[in-house]
Amino acid sequence: MDTIFVKEYEQTRKWYVIDAEGKALGRVAAKAAAVVRGKNKATFTKNQNMGDYVVIINADKVALTGGKETKKIYYHHTGYVGGLVAQTYEKLAEKHPTAPLQKAVAGMLPHGRLGRALLDNVKIYAGAEHPHAAQNPQPLEV
Repeated sequence: MDTIFVKEYEQTRKWYVIDAEGKALGRVAAKAAAVVRGKNKATFTKNQNMGDYVVIINADKVALTGGKETKKIYYHHTGYVGGLVAQTYEKLAEKHPTAPLQKAVAGMLPHGRLGRALLDNVKIYAGAEHPHAAQNPQPLEV
């Protein structure tokens, strides 16, 4: 059986919009990652960027379960000795409302060149408005 290789000009990409209001963070991120990766297509190839575009709105109203608002901790390192910085979900979402969802989607994509290219196809907005109305995005249920 031959591997399917679709050329860039042969690909058809759709736009989808996900309303994250009241939905679980992980479920929204998993659905977005699968669509951006192209796993919903019959021509899926794991080493190609063949997925669709996903617009996520109301990212600031995403739900967490089990008291994760105070328990979930995000870490990053500054690069200096002893520079490990820890932030709870509450503080991160207060400062950057789209960051938790962005980190969740990024963690579900491949870690490398392909994953960074795929992450460009995810557009996350804190409010209900987005500038991609001209692309006629189709609603996607989670």
